[in-house]
Amino acid sequence: MADIKEDIGHAQHQHLNLTVEAPKMEEKEEEREQMKTKRVASLDIFRGLTVALMILVDDAGGEWPMIGHAPWNGCNLADFVMPFFLFIVGMAIALAFKRIPDRLKAISKVILRTLKLLFWGLLLQGGFSHAPDKLTYGVDMKMIRWCGILQRIALAYLVVALIEILTRNAQAKRLSPGRFSIFKLYFWHWVAGACVLIVYLATLYGTHVPDWQFTVQITDSADFGKKLTVTCNVRGKLDPPCNAVGYVDREVLGINHMYPHPAWQRSKACTKNSPHEGPFQSDAPPWCYAPFEPEGILSSVSAILSTIIGVHFGHVLVHMKDHSTRLRHWIVPGLALLILGIILHFTNAIPLNKQLYTFSYVCVTSGAAALAFSIFYILVDILNLRYMFLPLEWIGMNAMLVYVMAAEGIFAGFINGWYYDNPHNTLIYWIQKHIFINVWHSRKVGILLYVIFAEILFWGIVPGLLHRFRIYWKL
Repeated sequence: MADIKEDIGHAQHQHLNLTVEAPKMEEKEEEREQMKTKRVASLDIFRGLTVALMILVDDAGGEWPMIGHAPWNGCNLADFVMPFFLFIVGMAIALAFKRIPDRLKAISKVILRTLKLLFWGLLLQGGFSHAPDKLTYGVDMKMIRWCGILQRIALAYLVVALIEILTRNAQAKRLSPGRFSIFKLYFWHWVAGACVLIVYLATLYGTHVPDWQFTVQITDSADFGKKLTVTCNVRGKLDPPCNAVGYVDREVLGINHMYPHPAWQRSKACTKNSPHEGPFQSDAPPWCYAPFEPEGILSSVSAILSTIIGVHFGHVLVHMKDHSTRLRHWIVPGLALLILGIILHFTNAIPLNKQLYTFSYVCVTSGAAALAFSIFYILVDILNLRYMFLPLEWIGMNAMLVYVMAAEGIFAGFINGWYYDNPHNTLIYWIQKHIFINVWHSRKVGILLYVIFAEILFWGIVPGLLHRFRIYWKL
């Protein structure tokens, strides 16, 4: 959301709001040239794909576990969504701050947008809105969830945007000859990335995790209200109950302010229905009932790396003008990151884990983002096949609207508020049952097709209509 329309919103070169009050003639000329610059449509399309994936995994992941989040180690389709967002945030930061006439004004805008993201994150994921499944609202402040998707994006955006602004002496320079000149030009970004990685790894492997207790809050559990103890007393473990990521969140956020339905509840240790949701086994360990924050403090520190990598790809787009050079500087690092992450995982050095946001996970997902964006760049900006992806482009141009209305279920909650006789007798339920599930005689297939056609395609058309009238929701 780097205008914040650039992050989860509307990214294009001409929408860079950082201007000087009394620009020189040369700057005016550059502005006019910027306005003529061809829009990088592939960035909008990649953002639109990421929002569409979020809708798909949120609403169909329960029926199709292979596209939902992995219960612990591993990487399913849903586990690529957050890193893709952060990668796009990084690219958007590089585009939005191509020129910084006034650093103080730029910093103030970054801080304001960060606060807006935090506000919307707390409102949408803090527990106030229970849409669309429950027609209730309001949250007990003793149980509010402090972290979430937008909060993580806000942190990454704030840190990386400030680095970009405060170290941006490179903006007036041209690349010197040499294969690694762009890395040298943005040396301080990589220093910051190394510091982030060192802090994360040192905390993850060096923190002593003691035994801990919690009160079961799952209302349909026979242990509801009981205080259970989880035995740890270890250091450097990456298992569900005894990792430093959860320990830091319990100590800083408080266990009542963490996510109460973590993906680990679908693991084999907790339920026989794994990887599906289901009742807990009678001998399930105590930690199965405990909350865990998948967008917590330490894992969000690691997530900053995804945004720094995205900024690098944005710098390539800014400084290098021909397609072949750009693609070479995208595809080679993308493949290298992908291979490194896979090696770390399969040698058991560092497992792929979205909830811990491990370094191998950063490498695999950032490498995948680099390759996915490169493919869209070839298809759209080189081969001019943009028309094939118009619904995704429209979603990407108005991604904040689609995220709130579709991915967070606000529109579905509004529609479900109008029911006949019974709160479960709603238009959405009727469409799911009679148009999709009954026709295909399969709940799994019916729900998947409903999400694709009645949600993703619908929210591809609505932003298209808004685009026609130049209506965008920007933070």
